[in-house]
Amino acid sequence: MIGKFLAMTAALALSTVSVQAQSDDRLDVAAQFEIQGPEPSTSGYIFTRMGVTETLVNAGTDGQLTPGLATVWSVSNDGLTWTFDLRDDVVFHNGTPMTADTAVNALEIARNKPGPFGTLPVTGITAGDGKVEITLSEPFAALPAYLAEFRSQILAPASYGPDGAGIEIIGTGPYRITAMEPPLSLDATAFADYWGEAPKISDVSYSGVSRVETRALMAESGDADFVFGLDPASVSRLGMLDDVEVLSVAIPRTLLIKVNAGHPYLADPQARQALSLAIDREGIAKAVLRYPEGADQLFPPSVAGWHSDELEPLAYDVAAAQEILDRLGWVVGSDGIRTRDGERFTVTLTTYPDRPELPLVAAVLEQQFRAIGVEMIINVTNSSEIPSGHQDGSLDLGLIARNFSLIPDPIGTVLSDFVGNGDWGAMNWQDDKFAGLVRGIARGEGDNLDREKASAILQNDLPVIPIAWYQQTLAVSDSVTGAKIDPFERSFGLQEMRWAE
Repeated sequence: MIGKFLAMTAALALSTVSVQAQSDDRLDVAAQFEIQGPEPSTSGYIFTRMGVTETLVNAGTDGQLTPGLATVWSVSNDGLTWTFDLRDDVVFHNGTPMTADTAVNALEIARNKPGPFGTLPVTGITAGDGKVEITLSEPFAALPAYLAEFRSQILAPASYGPDGAGIEIIGTGPYRITAMEPPLSLDATAFADYWGEAPKISDVSYSGVSRVETRALMAESGDADFVFGLDPASVSRLGMLDDVEVLSVAIPRTLLIKVNAGHPYLADPQARQALSLAIDREGIAKAVLRYPEGADQLFPPSVAGWHSDELEPLAYDVAAAQEILDRLGWVVGSDGIRTRDGERFTVTLTTYPDRPELPLVAAVLEQQFRAIGVEMIINVTNSSEIPSGHQDGSLDLGLIARNFSLIPDPIGTVLSDFVGNGDWGAMNWQDDKFAGLVRGIARGEGDNLDREKASAILQNDLPVIPIAWYQQTLAVSDSVTGAKIDPFERSFGLQEMRWAE
């Protein structure tokens, strides 16, 4: 009955989505992300993934930085001045040339909006002869990686209003937008004057479809050729179809619990260790997520330098978790829930349905925490409630999927999450030794040993509790070939795809 109900619900949702049937010459993409509008600081990742906009610096599938709109870059001996040589003969989709002045304009606007670039010690951005020069108040070795982040995309001056707000997306990518209807859709076509190799498929579309059941039905029915973000059940079903290929690859993203370390029940690192010991990571990974393994530390193997084989793996040991809570004075009550000083060990875990696996994992965690006497209330809501709860202090626990490749150099996310009070990172937790190590790495003074030391601090203190390393999955119609998954989630790779013979 439940399966029939979900199928009927998904079919009904599909009928309400404004998605045209596939045409012979258009590749249709469906993903869970809504288009907030023509604003790069909020929806820019959709435009970069669709090949509409570009950044000065790119990243390969191994995370190594590669040329983008800048061909080469260099830094002065004191580490305070970076110079980026721009690619020649690049034009925007409105026919105007990309120059050093237009690049500086876009970067200055990005720097004054929320985002990682605005957190850097930048003192000036100036235009030279085919060059962009960025000066810093202190060395910051990861600067080029920040220029590969989607909010640093280079748009034509006409893309912005007088106040810097985005009013139109005029990029330099292989595709240009022909129509956009936020929050659900955009159409794009190959840009004839693109500086690089022309796309193999001329016309593409994007649909923001929040329900995973609907996206899966679109893949199954052929209403979408490229479907991003599938749940485990859909992966299994679609994998049995002859005309759909399911692709999966490990990515630098971790499913984890964000912990309010200032909460009176969770402030002691031992309490966080007890929660960690209660989690059957292997069981969740294989039975719920259908991944090959759980996470025995925060950083996946793909996060070079930060993943360490020297760390003692996070374990699953219910008896050890119970012993810790006993020592902390939590006594098991008649209903199985622990109390201390007349207060029940009750916490709320907030998560969101945008990633369909999160509510499923939350339900399992509820049972696993109950086994050690911790009552967990699940709150499935909008993802914005997690940063909001971080800011106002109301969040107890948050189940999230954290991307360590949003900036290709992981130092960007680590700085934000564990030193800079980032909304998606540690909450009410700080460690001076950790901060010193990370700031040294950011200046270019640290090495892999410093990264391993920093990872060990996170493994011991558990300001966030890792559960599983992500596998990104998508479904591709057999009508196209050449589809690949970008582990760093910067591009859908549409320009490399072609229609099957």
